[in-house]
Amino acid sequence: MSTVRPLRQDAARNRERLVLAAREVFGREGLDASLEEVARAAGVAIGTLYNRFPSRGELVDAALAPLAGEAVAVAERAAGVSDPAAAFDSFMTQTCALFARDRASTGVYRSRVPGTPAIAAAQRRLWALKADILARARQAGAVRADVESTDIAILMWGVIGTMDATRDVAPEAWRRHLALLLDGLRPAAAHPLPVPAVAPAQLRDARPLRASG
Repeated sequence: MSTVRPLRQDAARNRERLVLAAREVFGREGLDASLEEVARAAGVAIGTLYNRFPSRGELVDAALAPLAGEAVAVAERAAGVSDPAAAFDSFMTQTCALFARDRASTGVYRSRVPGTPAIAAAQRRLWALKADILARARQAGAVRADVESTDIAILMWGVIGTMDATRDVAPEAWRRHLALLLDGLRPAAAHPLPVPAVAPAQLRDARPLRASG
């Protein structure tokens, strides 16, 4: 029989407020945002935050785990599309749509915060799905043969930059940017690339303009 006690109602409400506030603050400021700011946004004391989430990783994992599940579901649906070109376009478009809908979702892809097992598991699954979708598209001739998974990640950072720059004036502008990128990945007019792709280890150390993880 379980000995874990359920949270009291007030404690459960505080936890829910903290998770919602963390999603908002992390989406706006990045995963290294001040935890004091998260506590203020939730309307609780910083001590209450640490009582519920002793480490930053526990709070990040709780706040972003639902978004991690959504991101994996998007990639799995795209991977299930039989046509390789359509699968690749679906993955890119629907993933970027998730970024546009919830700014905190970029943290699922960018997070390097220790102690986030749910996000880490989602990242591994996402990387494998993306690699498979890209490999199928390359093999089918739908994407140029020299495109790597790290290229796709950096191109998505560019789309996120467009979202951030135009969110208040033209919230759908990212779709035009993405369409241009997708056309640019087609092999028909491809030229040799001047330098090699960024290695996965280099990508982990890269810093996008908006520090969402």
